[in-house]
Amino acid sequence: MRWVRVVLPLLVVLSLVLTACGTPSPTINLQVRSDAFDNGGFIPTRYTCDGEDVSPPLTWSAGPPETQTYLLLVRDPDAPGGTFIHWVLYNIPRERTTLPEAVPPLPQVEGIGMQGTNDFGPDVIGYRGPCPPPGKAHRYYFTVYALNATLSLAPGASARAVRKAMKGHVLTEGTWMGKYKR
Repeated sequence: MRWVRVVLPLLVVLSLVLTACGTPSPTINLQVRSDAFDNGGFIPTRYTCDGEDVSPPLTWSAGPPETQTYLLLVRDPDAPGGTFIHWVLYNIPRERTTLPEAVPPLPQVEGIGMQGTNDFGPDVIGYRGPCPPPGKAHRYYFTVYALNATLSLAPGASARAVRKAMKGHVLTEGTWMGKYKR
């Protein structure tokens, strides 16, 4: 029992010294938001298949200094067949922390990044909004990831390829969630 009284204070001092010497602090999540709808609120029809089906504007806080690019995935975990991907946008420049409304559905958008295929079909690129079957509201998670790399993928990559390529490169992330029902 005597060793505990000796060792424990030494461990506390060692911990304080390591913290003061620059041991990494816990990662702070990105703060993601949209002016189009509240977090946890309903997504306006304009951004769905029942409206104009354009992407909503998004903003996020800057990632840590080692951030090279950002990546955005929009997913619906409530889809009947399992999680459904609505948007894949990667290699977003590190200087960019906003996306305008109505990002064009092109494989590569100048100054914005590369877009991949979503789960609407093997050739469907860019944002496709909520389009759930009638009934219960579905949740749509807009998750932005700060990466310490530029992904070595061509424009139009699949969500699966993007998720595989981002492994080991995520520094931090943040999510904004909206709901929609028909």
